[in-house]
Formats: sequence, C-alpha cells, structure tokens
Amino acid sequence: MAYQQYPSQPGQQPPTPPGMYAPPPPKKMGAGAKIGIGCGGAFGALVLIGVIAAAMGGGDTGTQAENKPGKTATAPAKERVKGSAEPAEAKPEEKPEEKPKAAPRSPADRFKAFVTKNGSANEKAAIGHVTKVQGAEEQNDILDSVDIYTDFTGGLMGPHQREGKLIASAFADWKDSKNGLVTVYDVKGELLANGNF
Repeated sequence: MAYQQYPSQPGQQPPTPPGMYAPPPPKKMGAGAKIGIGCGGAFGALVLIGVIAAAMGGGDTGTQAENKPGKTATAPAKERVKGSAEPAEAKPEEKPEEKPKAAPRSPADRFKAFVTKNGSANEKAAIGHVTKVQGAEEQNDILDSVDIYTDFTGGLMGPHQREGKLIASAFADWKDSKNGLVTVYDVKGELLANGNF
C-alpha cells in the first residue's frame, strides 16, 4: 500500500483522498455585507452615545425648578418684587475686611530668621549677604544637596572664604541630614565654601 504524503506548507490543506466528498470552501464576505456590518456598528455607537447623554441629563435645558410648575418656580419672581421695593439709598452689606495672607517665606528668609535668632555676631554679619537658598525644602537623608548663593566675590581663593564657611556652619545648625552637603557660591557662581550638615 502506498501512502500519500501531504504538503507541509502552512495554510495549505491536504488533498482529499479519492472517492471522498470534499466540503465546499468557505464563502468570502461580500462588499455589501461589510458595508452593512460597518453601518450597523456606527448606528449602535450613536445609540450608545444617545443613551449615555440621556442618562447624564445632557438633554435637559433648564433647572428642575424651571421645569416644575409650582411654588418653587414663582419664588424668584416674588424675591425680585420684594427687592425692587427697597429704597434706592440702601447700602449693600459691608463684608468684614479680610486680612491679607502673608506670602510664603522663601527658604532664604527662613534661614536668615533662624541665624538672626540663634547665630553668633559673625554669622549674623555673614548671613546678610545670602541672596538665595536652593534645595533646603526637600530632604530624603540619602543625598541632600543644598546650594546657597551670596553677593560675595572672589570664589574659593578670595577674601570671603571665611564668611562662606560661617554660612555653611550656620546652615548645619539649622538643618540636619544623615548625608547632606551644603555648598556656598559667590555672586558669579564660583565655589566659596562647602560643608556637611
């Protein structure tokens, strides 16, 4: 007996053995059927949008008080008549004066306030030259880095290195971190001093 080998290519069906009935190939969908399914899907989407809009009240043009007749609908008209009967010289109610809210203080201002209260005379003199403190707000004790900018000149080798060290030391008194580094810069952005805090 001889065996017939079937092709091993994917997507290809093996031939039917002789004498057996072969099923008809599947029919392909025509263009009309595709258009019909597409239109049905679009119609279904529109119906769904309409149902959602109706559920959310999108079709309601007025408030509930305007749509329901009764005392609630006439109440605003009575208030209008009552309000027009008041003399024209009536003063509107005076609102109590609200105190202006204090602007949030910057880290530099809080640092200066701490040193003014707790620092030595030399630290108080040096802190007057601080213009900006950056990075003091967010600390995570992993790697805290704070930059302090001053109006000093000369950098690390200049005449104000001592004041830079005083500022770094005062910052270490103000903030604590397990792994913090404070860097003090001069007016040109050059390193003036640094220290741990």
